[in-house]
Amino acid sequence: MRQELMSLPKGLAEDVARNLVMVAQLIDEEPEKAYEYSRIALRLASRVAAVREAAGFAAYATQKYSEALAEFRAARRMTGSVELWPVMADCERGLGRPERALAMAGEPEVQKLDKAGQVEMRLVAAGARRDMGQLDAAIVTLQSPELASNANHPWTARLRYAYADALLAAGREREAREWFAKALESDKDGSTDASDRLAELDGVEFVDAFEDDEEDEAAEAEAGEVEGDDADDFDDDHDDELDEGVEGVDEDRERDNG
Repeated sequence: MRQELMSLPKGLAEDVARNLVMVAQLIDEEPEKAYEYSRIALRLASRVAAVREAAGFAAYATQKYSEALAEFRAARRMTGSVELWPVMADCERGLGRPERALAMAGEPEVQKLDKAGQVEMRLVAAGARRDMGQLDAAIVTLQSPELASNANHPWTARLRYAYADALLAAGREREAREWFAKALESDKDGSTDASDRLAELDGVEFVDAFEDDEEDEAAEAEAGEVEGDDADDFDDDHDDELDEGVEGVDEDRERDNG
């Protein structure tokens, strides 16, 4: 990316770089803000492939699949690279065209992908099968040497998780539990919620202790307000009784004087 930005005037390159850094920092937690920064970078340097790619991922993160696909296609034309092929196919899924995603899974470009890209393409193809209601075909699509391997790669947890999820959707709960456990075992950075899925299958319900404490504090505060209101009512009634008592004494004195 730095090499590509060197084709721009220095000041412009720095402005574009700052916006791309913000895209990278925000895309996971605040995708809408990342998208805004990507649009600024795109206005500044639309002829830079890295900018088009970043804009594509920002649009993808905000589910603007048509826009994302257009940016990915532009980046691919500029670079000739096939590495964006799986995410382009997933955009087709997002646009409600799973059959196109499946067609892309069978194109020669897939053979040019590295191992990670081929696994990603397999995940997209399985997702497209599920979109079309073909659960058994989705399960078969995910069955591969990569799934059976005991080696742990960056994509291992996601592949195992997708397989477990497909098994569960097909009603094969026992096998699904086994593969959720395998996904959790390989998920070192918490990229999936395999632990939650396992707990759900085992009937374990997690309770947020902090939330309970907050509810208790709110209940205590409400009870305190009610008690305060009761005390105020008591004080008002007591004052009324004192006033009545004073008035009675005054009347008695008037009768005695009379």
